[in-house]
Amino acid sequence: MVRIIKKANISRTRAATTKFIGILLALLTATLFILFLGHNPIKVYISMLDGSFGSLYRFKETIINTIPLVITALGILIAFKMKFWNIGGEGQIYMGAFLSSFVALKFPEMSKPILLLLMIIAGIIGGGIWALIPAIFKAKYGTNETLFTLMMNYIAIKWITYLQFGPWKDPNALGFPKIPNFSDNATLPKLFGIHMGWLIAIILVFFTYLFMHHTKKGYEISVIGESEKTGKYAGMNVKKVIVTAMLISGGFCGLAGMIQASAVNNTLSVELSAGTGYTAIIVAWLSSLSAPLILLVSFLFAILVQGGAYIQTAFQIPQSAAQILQGMILMFVLGSEFFVNYRLVIDKKISLNNKGLEKRCE
Repeated sequence: MVRIIKKANISRTRAATTKFIGILLALLTATLFILFLGHNPIKVYISMLDGSFGSLYRFKETIINTIPLVITALGILIAFKMKFWNIGGEGQIYMGAFLSSFVALKFPEMSKPILLLLMIIAGIIGGGIWALIPAIFKAKYGTNETLFTLMMNYIAIKWITYLQFGPWKDPNALGFPKIPNFSDNATLPKLFGIHMGWLIAIILVFFTYLFMHHTKKGYEISVIGESEKTGKYAGMNVKKVIVTAMLISGGFCGLAGMIQASAVNNTLSVELSAGTGYTAIIVAWLSSLSAPLILLVSFLFAILVQGGAYIQTAFQIPQSAAQILQGMILMFVLGSEFFVNYRLVIDKKISLNNKGLEKRCE
């Protein structure tokens, strides 16, 4: 019989070694897959880097892909620190984008600074409310937040689909199911050639770090995540902390939706998120729920995505094959994270007892 046991004391050296082995295995497996496709692995790897850094435009695209990952993963971090498994980042992104788009389409001629501020507030509120619903049910009725938040993703996506094909459909789009573009006043300005979302992301990294490590509320979230009973014994209002943490978590995700709608898509669309909410979960785990590391891991993940898209064109690799390549690399990296914290133990006594029992039955 094989049992999974959590490691008590994990040295940084051993953890780093385990992760390094995981990366080597990922590269080895990816190399074999590339050879199977009939390509030179070294050329493919160089092209992936070229696709992310080969020109100023490609580098900017890599940064643009990094921004929503950083902000959404920070939101996921706050929920996960409390052991509230928020799988609803995708839906919260869409609802933040929805509410901010409502403001953008309703007041297109409003002064740009005021309009953008209202859109940011609306995005945070939209994502926060969408996260608040499962938080209330969890705090009051003890419902399973994983299933609850996951199901709300599909509701949000279908709502946006309904708007795109129905009430918000652009009459000037010649029958194409498209929501009207935002006015210039509703578009985030650029800073150094990239929309200001990158600056917001960096500010939020610092904010999250300070919030989690240097505020009372952040401390309460961490304590309740370790032991809810300890939190109650210390006099913490557990239900209030759950609701507050999820409001912040959903608000971050909603803000990411606002940025994508305003600065990238320039409209609301059902393709707006492109799975960012799910990818951010992986980013948060790989970062060990550390705000500064989320910035680094998000950038590395964006390189993987941008490079994967580039090799599709450069080597005529099908999209599915590029996704398999990305998935294989992630599988080994995440697997190494498992072996950093846990170990497999074969219980020989149980195995011998089972064999003896089988013999007696015969």
